[in-house]
Amino acid sequence: MLRPFRPRAAALTLSALLLSAPLAGCGGSDDKDADLTEQQLDWKDCPAPDEAQGGGTAPSPLPGPRGTWSCATLKAPLDWSEPGGDTIGLALIRARSSGAASERIGSLIFNFGGPGGSGVTALPAFGEDYATLRTRYDLVSFDPRGVGRSDPVICENDRQLDAYFQQDATPDDNAERTELLDSTKKFNAACEDNSERVLPHVRTTDAARDLDLMRQVLGDDALHYFGVSYGTELGGVYAHLFPKKVGRAVFDAVVDPTENAEQGSLGQARGFQLALDNYAEDCVSGTEECPVGDSAQDVKNRIAKLLKDLDGKPLPGIFPRELTQTAATSGIAQALYSKDFWPYLTDGLDQAYDGDGTILMVLSDSMNGRSENGGYSNLVPANVAINCADDKPRYTTGDVERVLPDFRAASALFGEYLAWGLVGCTDWAVAGAADHPDVRAPGAAPILVIGNTGDPATPYEGARRMAQALGRGVGVELTYKGQGHGAYDSRNRCVRAAVDGYLLDGKVPEAGTVCS
Repeated sequence: MLRPFRPRAAALTLSALLLSAPLAGCGGSDDKDADLTEQQLDWKDCPAPDEAQGGGTAPSPLPGPRGTWSCATLKAPLDWSEPGGDTIGLALIRARSSGAASERIGSLIFNFGGPGGSGVTALPAFGEDYATLRTRYDLVSFDPRGVGRSDPVICENDRQLDAYFQQDATPDDNAERTELLDSTKKFNAACEDNSERVLPHVRTTDAARDLDLMRQVLGDDALHYFGVSYGTELGGVYAHLFPKKVGRAVFDAVVDPTENAEQGSLGQARGFQLALDNYAEDCVSGTEECPVGDSAQDVKNRIAKLLKDLDGKPLPGIFPRELTQTAATSGIAQALYSKDFWPYLTDGLDQAYDGDGTILMVLSDSMNGRSENGGYSNLVPANVAINCADDKPRYTTGDVERVLPDFRAASALFGEYLAWGLVGCTDWAVAGAADHPDVRAPGAAPILVIGNTGDPATPYEGARRMAQALGRGVGVELTYKGQGHGAYDSRNRCVRAAVDGYLLDGKVPEAGTVCS
């Protein structure tokens, strides 16, 4: 679904920001292959991520035996309706199993969400968290089609994107509304001009078929899978298309598959408001004085006033850019993705109240995939392209005005921002596929579905609806009473034990298990 708020993959470089050559054959190709399942992957040392992946350095070695990352390119049909036609190169990364060969189960494939996040950069960033799983699996992730090094969707240039993300995303009058719509139309037209070849072929159903090809090329009889955020939607679509090929699978930070774009965005408004409420309560309940408010309500009132003031008078940010109302809103949202980022939010707000928008702008840049050198990853273009190709509804300004009261009621801070985000696909070049994904998977193996009660981006209720939609005997729901986007990376022992027990030993937790 098209939402302004991005996956946790967008936040991977946040701490570094605050503290401080392409793979061969990886682009599009016109090669044709009668049976792509027979291809041999040429695994090599991984290069540094390119700009579309977010930049940075080559992944550091992992501890223990076979502790190096290797990269390869999988050749897949550009158009799955013509499997013998042109191909696309999909970038893969792998860490070989650290355990005994006799104990190896197979490959465990990760998708960390977005859509639009680079799995080739995300897996090494989270590698330490999955060390236990590596004892019996090769850990594998990938850049989905249209993402990173996998024929990335390209829209506007860096200078244009700076302006795009500075615009007023919550218009107050006709002039601002026209400016927002014109900017969105210009962005969408640039995507078509620069990425016409790939835009019709980035639907989640395409990526699910890529997953099954990946499974076969890696030599596994079943797909063992760990999906996070949008990765749960991708996993659900895979289970629907290939129920008999589902192996051991975990869905964490679960997208609600029953909702359309409007319903999903409204749910996010509630989710981010809940996270903001929890942040405010946490700030004032600590042993140290909360520098951004005397009470939880005072914290939220001061944030609301800051955003209102920024609408008319931005603060100095990262020169030459200013901290606008839109940038501050996205920066606050970014910090709510993880409780670990809450101290950054406190520092950023405290700094902004003193007239300096630097930290909130760093948070906003992380949300939008902007590096310190001013270059953008293709996170946002890919996010828009995949969502618009998936989602059938096309919303008008009249639709937004109709739902604005509900969105404002859901969140005074984030409601309008999310409501106006609904117009993002209105002028998109490719028709959307469906109102919502089909994840019915009768006959599939059990899938562990984890919902976090404090998740801002994929509200808790989505986990139960995913479990129900997968079908009786397939979806097994587990609840984590915590904060942030996702559960496994919280390092909660109960969650870790349940996930590791299933993926490593095949022990399915009892449905309805609660971890806190």
